[in-house]
Amino acid sequence: MIQRIERSFHLEEWRADELPPSDLELLQSAHNACQSAYSPYSKFNVGSSVRLASGTIVAGSNQENSAYPSGLCAERVAFFAAGAQHPDDPIVAAAVVTDSTMPVLDFSPCGGCRQVMLETEDRQGAPIRFLMQTGASNVLVSANVSQFLPLSFKLPAHRNP
Repeated sequence: MIQRIERSFHLEEWRADELPPSDLELLQSAHNACQSAYSPYSKFNVGSSVRLASGTIVAGSNQENSAYPSGLCAERVAFFAAGAQHPDDPIVAAAVVTDSTMPVLDFSPCGGCRQVMLETEDRQGAPIRFLMQTGASNVLVSANVSQFLPLSFKLPAHRNP
């Protein structure tokens, strides 16, 4: 007998002016980071910011390189910077934005970024609230990043030496 397995995810759509102040601050930081994107090849600027449990915000932007694929997406820049600079301060929320006016439903993190975000959430053992916005569109909000990668690769639990 064939068993059908379904996975789904849920997003909320918010008007930016209805978001809590902490989410607005995180989005504004991501929009500011978007201005520092280096994207001479794709011409697609992306900014990301993460809020740590302490309230600290760490931002990143996409950085391209002619030696493709040496560049990094904005999400990975922000997540890796937070992990390197604040290793004991968990990420509680993250935002990714682009200055493009494309529909927000056509904009989301790539698979590599989803894997990084998922592993961070798993390692921390707590959900990471996630916001996405294009231009001045409404904001899509997810209660956690794990739902973006429902069939993810997870290493068996291991101990650091």
